[in-house]
Amino acid sequence: AYVDRWPRLAKHLSGISTWMYWIGWFPVAPLNMILASFYISDRIGMDITHGFTPISTFIAYSTLAIAFVGILALFIPAYLGIRFGSVFAGILALLSMLPLTFIAVAWLFNPGVIHWHEIAGFKHLDGTGFFDPLDGYNWLTAYLAYCFLLTWNVIAMEAAACYIGECSHPDRDAKIAMNLEGGYGSFIYVMIPLGFIVVLGAEALQNPDLVDPKSMFVTFAGKIFGSTGEWLNWAIAIMLIIALMLSALNAIMGCARGLYQMAIDGMFPRWFTKVNKHGVPSNAMFVNVAASLIVVLMGGAVEIYSFSNVGYVGSFVPVLIGYYLLRNDHPDWRRPYKLPEFMKYVSVAIAILYFVIWSYGGYMYSLLGHVRVYYFLGWVSVSLYLPLYWYRTRIEDPKYGTTEVEDVLAGKE
Repeated sequence: AYVDRWPRLAKHLSGISTWMYWIGWFPVAPLNMILASFYISDRIGMDITHGFTPISTFIAYSTLAIAFVGILALFIPAYLGIRFGSVFAGILALLSMLPLTFIAVAWLFNPGVIHWHEIAGFKHLDGTGFFDPLDGYNWLTAYLAYCFLLTWNVIAMEAAACYIGECSHPDRDAKIAMNLEGGYGSFIYVMIPLGFIVVLGAEALQNPDLVDPKSMFVTFAGKIFGSTGEWLNWAIAIMLIIALMLSALNAIMGCARGLYQMAIDGMFPRWFTKVNKHGVPSNAMFVNVAASLIVVLMGGAVEIYSFSNVGYVGSFVPVLIGYYLLRNDHPDWRRPYKLPEFMKYVSVAIAILYFVIWSYGGYMYSLLGHVRVYYFLGWVSVSLYLPLYWYRTRIEDPKYGTTEVEDVLAGKE
């Protein structure tokens, strides 16, 4: 996208955006296994009241143990390749998506539990209006700050693109995968929050004595079906554990391809180019797992979001501008699936929005205090691109006398 206009800049934009994307995606695995540990601990009666405090967040020993074991277990199907991994993921998807979809719409068929006044005016949870100050910020600053936090979730549907190149028929499968992924994500991220608000109510959602954040799906299902019997608790917990494992598997598998491609393109150490007999970038995946085990120590969703989004949201800005450049500078290139022409301008508008959320929103959210250290760690992680790039270009390439992809793949590293 950039090489015709800014050839020297192009290589670094490619490298830094891929590296930031990796920082955005690999923490999905530790976070999801932390969340899964809450349900597992609750179901089997493990003690979650004893633990320790890494940096500033309490984390139970049971959470550590379950998260560590879960990440290591998911590494096995990821290591065995996209074919085995996709079959395993397909089974998990069916087991989680069917009941999740049912819960997303079931509340519509029980009008007695729906209270539409809860969303009147789109008020804050404390009852103040949408345009009133929140956490000491004016409404626009508060909106951008919390967009920085929550964008980590809602744009993650793009992950399907990581595997398009490994499909048997990418020309056909890309359109199907991306449309289904985006459509289902939009459906879930609208229907479930809407259902929670109109069924449970804003006051209950902000009061952990009324709705436990770690088991709110069980409370929600109990309101809909009129029972919170043990069978329902188990069914909801199993569904959520499977859904969390599916997303964690996707994180371990997907972003390793980015590290591999950076090494192939001459921007990262050649060690990352290693591919195992299953066609999987195994060394890159080892790094994913090791980094995930470290991030588990952060202990909570908000902390991990604050760290990860420094990379994730920022990575989309050059990508979205790149889409505009490709459509504008190379209109006649072959495109198996082509969006309408006006979408290149929409892409630029989204890039500007994401840049504001990433820069201004991220900084303002970091001022809340308890997440400041995690926001700082995010920037430290982003800056690691420079020494890794320096090592490849100043140490390895002069030593081996080449940066050509063909030589790397031929094993001359």
